[in-house]
Amino acid sequence: MDKLSDELLIESYKKANELCLSHEFIQLIEEEMNKRSLMDYIQFAKQI
Repeated sequence: MDKLSDELLIESYKKANELCLSHEFIQLIEEEMNKRSLMDYIQFAKQI
């Protein structure tokens, strides 16, 4: 996942949640977002 841009990673996260993909897959995306300090976006997205 390190080859994805931040923007594409965020879009993938949004789409994975929209499509109710597996929890494990969403968790992998969240872990990568955490590594990139994008956790604020995760918290914001969960509030929507």
